Amino acid sequence: MGKKILLGITGSIAAYKSAFLVRLLVKAGAEVKVIMTPSSTDFISKLTLSTLSKNKVLVDLFDEESWANHVMLGRWADLMLIAPLSCNTLSKMAHGQCDNLLLAVYLSATCPVVVAPAMDEDMWHHPSTNENIRKLTEFGNRIIPVDTGELASGLVGDGRMAEPEAIVRFIEDSFNVSQSLSGKKAFVSAGPTYEPLDPVRFIGNHSSGKMGLAIAEELYARGADVTLIMGPSSINLPANGIKSVRVNTAEEMYNACTKQFDKSDIGVMAAAVADYTPVEVAANKIKKTSGELVIELKKTKDILKGLGEKKSSEQVLVGFALETNNEREYAQEKLKNKKADMVVMNSLNDKGAGFGTDTNKITIFDKSGKEFNYDLMSKKEAAKNIVDTIIQLYYA
Repeated sequence: MGKKILLGITGSIAAYKSAFLVRLLVKAGAEVKVIMTPSSTDFISKLTLSTLSKNKVLVDLFDEESWANHVMLGRWADLMLIAPLSCNTLSKMAHGQCDNLLLAVYLSATCPVVVAPAMDEDMWHHPSTNENIRKLTEFGNRIIPVDTGELASGLVGDGRMAEPEAIVRFIEDSFNVSQSLSGKKAFVSAGPTYEPLDPVRFIGNHSSGKMGLAIAEELYARGADVTLIMGPSSINLPANGIKSVRVNTAEEMYNACTKQFDKSDIGVMAAAVADYTPVEVAANKIKKTSGELVIELKKTKDILKGLGEKKSSEQVLVGFALETNNEREYAQEKLKNKKADMVVMNSLNDKGAGFGTDTNKITIFDKSGKEFNYDLMSKKEAAKNIVDTIIQLYYA
C-alpha cells in the first residue's frame, strides 16, 4: 500500500475491531496514526493501538505537555479513515461540529475521507441518519456500506461495521482505481417494472436489479456522481453515496430516466422494463369467474429510444439486450435503432447469465462496430468491464 492512513475511532462497540484493522493496514504497508474520541477509550485502549500502529495515539486537542496540531495531521495523511463511525459522530460531521480532536482533524483534512458506519439497525434506518449520510456524501466523503448480521443489542439486521478485511480492500481499491469519471454525472436504471392489473396483481418479470446496482457502484468507484433508478426489487440499496430513486411502473421509470438524462453525462439502461402494460387497471380485485379472462395491453414508452433521440454528442447512452434467440442480431439492431452508443448483450441460453444470478456472460457492441466478448464472470466483474469500456471508448 505504502500510504499514510489517519485512523479515527469513535465510541462504538465495533471499536474492538480497530485493533485488527490497524494490524491489517500496517501489514499492507501503510503508516498508521490513530485519533480517538474520548468515548472510544471505553471500548479499546490507547496502549493496544499505539503498540500495533507504532505511533502515539492522540485523544485530546491539547494536554499539559503539548498541543495536537490538527491542521498538520489533516495534511499529513493520504487518506483519513473513520472506523467505526458512530451515529453521534456522524451527526456532528454532517453539521460541522468541532468539540474534539477527531472532528477538528476531519474539518481541516485536505485528503480524501472514508467512513465505516456502525450502529444499531433502528438508528441506521432512522431518517435523520439517512439525511446525515447524504450530507457526508455531498461533502465528498466516501461511505463503506454496513453489513447485516448480529448487533450489540442482540438484534439481527443492518448496521454492523464492515469487517476489517473488507475495509482494507475498500481502501486499496480507492488508491488503485482511477477516478477517471470524477466530475461526471451518471444514472443507471435497474430491476423490473410492475404493471398493475388491479390492486393485487401485476405483470412483471424476474429481474433482481443486481446487474444495475453493480454498474452503479462501479461508476461511483470511478468518481462519478451516480443516481440509481431502481424498480420494485427486494435488494437493499447501499448507503454509500449513490443517490437512489424508487419506481414501480414503466411510466414511472420513463419519467425518472428522462429527468435524470437531461442532467447526466452517462446513462446506463440496465432495467428490464415492461414492453406492454394493461389498457385499464381494475379498481377492485378481479374475481375468478367460470369464463376466460382477456386483458388488453398497450405498448409502454420506449425509454432507450426516447433517450437516444434526444441524446447530445457529449452524452454516452448504454442499453441492455437480454435475448433468448438471435441474440447478436437483435442486440445490433437495438444498438442502431435506439441510437445508443453501446449495447450490452446477454442471453438466457447461457448458463449462469440473466435474471436473479450473481454471475453474467456479456458481449458489448459499440456503435463504431467494435465488439467485446467476455466469459462467465461475477456481475461485479462484468460491471467493471462495462465501465472500463465506457472509459476506454469515450473518456480515455
